[in-house]
Amino acid sequence: MARARGGGLAAWVVAVAAAWVLWAAAVAGAKSPAGRVHRHLKRLNKPAVKSIQSPDGDIIDCVHISHQPAFDHPLLKNHTIQFRPAYHPEGLYDDAKSSIGSNNGGEKPMLQMWHRNGRCPEGTVPMRRTRKDDLLRASSMRRYGRKHHTAPNPLSVDPNMLSEGGHQHAIAYVEGDKYYGAKATINVWEPKIQQANEFSLSQLWILGGSFGEDLNSIEAGWQVSPDLYGDNNTRLFTYWTSDAYQATGCYNILCSGFIQINSEIAMGASIFPISNYAGSQYDISILIWKDPKEGNWWMQFGKEYVLGYWPSFLFSYLADSASMIEWGGEVVNSEPDGTHTSTQMGSGHFPEEGFGKASYFKNIQVVDSSNQLSAPKGVGTFTEQSNCYDVQSGNNGDWGTYFYYGGPGKNSNCP
Repeated sequence: MARARGGGLAAWVVAVAAAWVLWAAAVAGAKSPAGRVHRHLKRLNKPAVKSIQSPDGDIIDCVHISHQPAFDHPLLKNHTIQFRPAYHPEGLYDDAKSSIGSNNGGEKPMLQMWHRNGRCPEGTVPMRRTRKDDLLRASSMRRYGRKHHTAPNPLSVDPNMLSEGGHQHAIAYVEGDKYYGAKATINVWEPKIQQANEFSLSQLWILGGSFGEDLNSIEAGWQVSPDLYGDNNTRLFTYWTSDAYQATGCYNILCSGFIQINSEIAMGASIFPISNYAGSQYDISILIWKDPKEGNWWMQFGKEYVLGYWPSFLFSYLADSASMIEWGGEVVNSEPDGTHTSTQMGSGHFPEEGFGKASYFKNIQVVDSSNQLSAPKGVGTFTEQSNCYDVQSGNNGDWGTYFYYGGPGKNSNCP
């Protein structure tokens, strides 16, 4: 009997040891780089009701609206989704002549590449699936989907600070008032990117606070970013931060925050078609505004797609209003020792080339405290190096307040 008990004890010890080895291996696996990547992908990619393979290689997952990443935020656990804004701004400019596909003979154009192969059902939101390669391209998993810099500060007196981190801009801006939104129609291009860690984007910025560590920003537009997406496609994007890009916020819906309600448009997905030099011009219209009743910041794409909202509690200054609006282009110059990248901004051509050749923002407007859209007053322009990228503004009856912007980067006047 004693031997039997001893044998039982030995078996028990072996079983416990084996369990411990398995547990240790599981812990080690979870802590290993591969384990961390797997866990992070599981957190980013929510269970899909349906998945659509896009012709550009993306997979779009149709995720139940209540399972989107926004609701990982602790303050959104019991949030009641607002399916429509209480108010739209008054005085929306007639977009009949300025919506995407302005020169395509009146057909309703493709908006995003994945639409060729299907649509997401009602009650779901389309999410571009994040893959292992996307995470491995990032400088770190913690920084994946985040910017590394601040918005352009055209009021800074130190020009060396303006291009800190190699970021260069060509923008129009207004400041000195309280702003409750902004709108623009932007034509869409596919600028060439010199190095994979550089990007080129065209966007509007809704800014609150100082340009220090407490900057609040909501941003939307189009971008080409090989590092973020793994290709050179032009993609719709959004961004937000409440602490100058340090710990809060992200691109698109790669973190909790933005609540999407629309099943048609996927953040981060390719826009199609794009403009051709001296050929057809295609543009997109973006409106961001603060709902005066609920206080949330809403985004609309084109005339009919209300995409969703950023809850006001995400922000400090923007919980009330914005103090500056910016529109324009931005590139990253990663070349050392004062040399310049050949990464293009906009169409890659200077503003003076004009329509069909240069990039433009037209019908730029701001939303005032009475929820009215109006032409911005006192528009300034700013660029760090006008020989590399430039901006020229104007005003007329068809385009309202507009500007051309962009450039080729490195050229004979921009070494």
